[in-house]
Amino acid sequence: MKRLAIACIVAAAFGLGAGLSLAQTAPTRKITLTGGSVGGAWSAIGNAIGETIRRESPGASFGYEPGREAANIQLVSTGKVELGIAHAQLIKRAQAGEDPFKTPIANLRAIALIDPQAAVQILVRDESGIDSFEGILAAKKPVRIALNQRGTLMAVTGEEVFRAYGITAKDIEGWGGRIHHVDYNAGLEMMKNGQIDVIINMLAFPSGQISSATREMKVRMLGISPEVSAKLGALLGTAAITVPAGTYAFQPQAIPTVTGSVVLFAAAEMKNEDAALIVDGMLKHFGYLKQAHATLARLEPINLTEVAPLALHPGAEMAFRKAGVLK
Repeated sequence: MKRLAIACIVAAAFGLGAGLSLAQTAPTRKITLTGGSVGGAWSAIGNAIGETIRRESPGASFGYEPGREAANIQLVSTGKVELGIAHAQLIKRAQAGEDPFKTPIANLRAIALIDPQAAVQILVRDESGIDSFEGILAAKKPVRIALNQRGTLMAVTGEEVFRAYGITAKDIEGWGGRIHHVDYNAGLEMMKNGQIDVIINMLAFPSGQISSATREMKVRMLGISPEVSAKLGALLGTAAITVPAGTYAFQPQAIPTVTGSVVLFAAAEMKNEDAALIVDGMLKHFGYLKQAHATLARLEPINLTEVAPLALHPGAEMAFRKAGVLK
């Protein structure tokens, strides 16, 4: 009897050891998020989301990769990465197969809203003498423009703003001007150096990047007319918004413009439990997210669900309902 007891203990020990070995060698859940350029808002937000995933699931392996918006959509759609950041309006274009996409991409779902006010903000150098788009057209001005990198809603929207005022890229080049597609920090640096006259981007306001850059240069902000705002809304799905007077030191008047929204998204093929884990992390560590970036500080939990014109991933919706955020 004593020998049997000892044998059982030894067998149990070996069994426990084998169990520990299996647990230690079990594959960890790998989550890679592709966002924006290093040093930009999307990079900071993406890494903050990664930290909530780590806190909620210590065994998860999280990695952030700099990216470009259209490429992010392709990478997530094809399963090369698990998560991406993009404007909801550009994902909608991808679903329809509209430029810059060649064919429809139907398998993308939103996990959460991360920026509800990606507003078009148009800065011009004081020295350029530009005070309106109508003036650029009338004078056929050889304007030098910085838009964001190709394959982003920011670049598409910048081009469409000019087109809505009757100005094409071919016109600008024909007048002796030029369009540069560069990341926003590079564009602001070019403006400081007098290499460009106009810079257009979509971002929350007030923007720390704009506030910092304009301490060293004199600029003004151009607004968008109601007619052009309506055209952009019909074409891109943007909405009218106003940058309040005094948002920036150089901007005493309210500026009418348009806005899009930025979402965290995944492929429809992502397992429901993985999507739920990501949402759980964001909700349970929401206080951390609000402290991590000024854009996130504007949000409340209910805002995370406001991903129109996209649909929520079923696993994300399940997690929001379980937490009582969605009824």
